[in-house]
Amino acid sequence: MLEKSFFYQEIMHKGREEGRLKERLSGIELALDIKFGAEGLELMPEIAQIYDLEILRTIQKGVLTVNTLEELQAIIQSIQIPPNEIIEPENS
Repeated sequence: MLEKSFFYQEIMHKGREEGRLKERLSGIELALDIKFGAEGLELMPEIAQIYDLEILRTIQKGVLTVNTLEELQAIIQSIQIPPNEIIEPENS
């Protein structure tokens, strides 16, 4: 019965989305580390603020296709990220 409730379904959906997001970010981080080392990993704080899976997929593909970090940064800057797709840091 619980599995059929709207709230249960919403919680499950959100959990799956968060799992896919973490998986995508891990893939980007690994690709950056392998291809560009520590210098590439410096991009992760900026990338980790994005939670749109399609945008992250584009970035991940970019990591695999570019030859330089400058090319990757140009791809990231060219992506139009709607304001509601960026997680704003909380004031602590």
